[in-house]
Amino acid sequence: MFLKNVNKRIKILFIMMVCVFILIILRVFYIQVIDYNKLKKYASSLWSRELPVEADRGIITDRNGVVLADNLTTTSLVLIPNQIKNKEEVTKNLAEILGVSYEDMKEHVYKVTSIERVHPEGRRLSFEVADKISALNYDGVYLVKESKRNYPYKNLLSHSLGYVGIDNQGLSGLELQYDEYLTGSSGAIKYFSDAKGNKLNMSEIYVEPTNGMNINLTIDINIQKSLERELDNIVDMFSPDNALAIVMDPKSGEILGMASRPDYDPNHYQDYSSEVLSRNLPIWSSYEPGSTFKIITMSSAVEEKIVDLDKDHFYDSGSVKVDGSTLRCWKAGGHGDQTFLQVLQNSCNPGFVKLGQTLGKDRLFSYIHKFGFGDKTGVDLNGEATGIIFDLERVGNVELSTTAFGQGVSVTPIQQVAAVASVVNGGYLYQPYIVKSISEGGTNTIIQENNKKLIRKTISSETSLIMRRALEYVVAKGGGKSAYIEGYRIGGKTGTAQKVENGRYLVGNYIMSFMSVVPANDPQAVFYLAIDNPKKTALLSSYTTTPIARRILLDIIDTLGIEKQTEEVEKDYEWNDKIMYEVPNVVGKSVSEAKKLLVNFQIEYSGSGEKVLEQTPNPGDMQEDGGVVKLLLG
Repeated sequence: MFLKNVNKRIKILFIMMVCVFILIILRVFYIQVIDYNKLKKYASSLWSRELPVEADRGIITDRNGVVLADNLTTTSLVLIPNQIKNKEEVTKNLAEILGVSYEDMKEHVYKVTSIERVHPEGRRLSFEVADKISALNYDGVYLVKESKRNYPYKNLLSHSLGYVGIDNQGLSGLELQYDEYLTGSSGAIKYFSDAKGNKLNMSEIYVEPTNGMNINLTIDINIQKSLERELDNIVDMFSPDNALAIVMDPKSGEILGMASRPDYDPNHYQDYSSEVLSRNLPIWSSYEPGSTFKIITMSSAVEEKIVDLDKDHFYDSGSVKVDGSTLRCWKAGGHGDQTFLQVLQNSCNPGFVKLGQTLGKDRLFSYIHKFGFGDKTGVDLNGEATGIIFDLERVGNVELSTTAFGQGVSVTPIQQVAAVASVVNGGYLYQPYIVKSISEGGTNTIIQENNKKLIRKTISSETSLIMRRALEYVVAKGGGKSAYIEGYRIGGKTGTAQKVENGRYLVGNYIMSFMSVVPANDPQAVFYLAIDNPKKTALLSSYTTTPIARRILLDIIDTLGIEKQTEEVEKDYEWNDKIMYEVPNVVGKSVSEAKKLLVNFQIEYSGSGEKVLEQTPNPGDMQEDGGVVKLLLG
């Protein structure tokens, strides 16, 4: 009986041992076969190390592919403290090369960590400094690729492009707005070391970085350069508080150019105040528009059919009384009897008071909101303001009257451009935008494309046609004469708005502006220029902004390839205006025939003979009355 029990126990023990042995075999099989990759990954993480390889940010280009923001390849210093053998020597030499104190460098070299990035002393090193460090050939001292943002045109489009920080993260403008697209995925050089950090004799693994996506803008660099050049001239001539300009395609909302002063160089953004860096004036600045707002009032009145610009008349005595307040015209004594087309040409405040009162506050303010004032336009840039429009219940007769000629309301430049674009493009209010497309860096495959976005219809195409003609008359016969360009149909409106501070109008402190459209019969560009508090100039926008605007308009015409117009409103010339004539083609004609055709010009001859072989200026160019035309005879 006893032996039976012993044998039974032995059998049970044997079976248990077999089971345990089977479990061990199964566990080893699971570890070696099924869970191998997972455990290998865990083990690898204990003895593998990574040296970071930074990805390039995506580039930013203008509409034609001209690079506005790219990258420079630099190097940065990375230490693996456990691999550094003579730490005192390394600390001393690195401190000397980098121009930092021994104590500062010692903190990096002696730090208890697997990998130490020397920041900021060892970031974005010059090739000269990197070569000196490389020549030391120290164990544990590594130079790794780093990308540095570069803006080849420096200040050009600076507020819109923005800038990046030392770690290549977007901090402002498009760099911030589209940071998730522009930022790539960093790579690494993987190596293997023991628990003490000593490098093992195993092959390194290179993980390639993935560069960020590219952004193509609606900006045209030639138009942008024109704006930047003339704003620099404005600063030199008038020392304004600030100045700004916008050019937009009225048929789509694409921003072709946008600039302001003061500006900055994003390559060295640390050298500028936060006030300069953060204020993108064309979308941020908010002020009373002055007479450029009369375009909105006149459009509303024409749309409501309360005025016929050619048939209806208004008598301007120089001022008008509204609830005890005297609202004056800029011209002492007034303009007398005039059509409402002349009311716009002459920028007559009392005439617009009449239009505002006839419209009434409900209708006028409904159009103001319909044109987008009081709301953000939705432009794809950060920092846009909304402006300030009177609450309707607070609008009395005086507020209604002043609003009609652009005083008492606060609007942004981008709102004004979008609204006037709607006036001249057939009555379509489009959302402005500056990013045309986003594409993959390697393949250039477009992953996102922006197209025009209609917000609402504002006025009829018939009203738009009337307003285009009216704005053309303002340039040919009204306050915009200095912007007139012979052979091209330019529409526009000047504005001179007195600035407000702490609820009071400042004496002798104005924002002078000019809103224009080219060509007036088939608008391809709406252009707005504003100068805040220009010094040493007449206090009228017609003498300050329009000559500058004319130069920019000529560049827009050239860039967009706008052809000369056969139909145009003839300019009313003043005594000091230069009369321009188109130079006829006299090549191939006799000298006597050429004289008859060039009766408005002085002629200078070179060569001999009776036939004209060449001429300067070229046929079709505009030349002022009495200007010189040179003829080569043969």
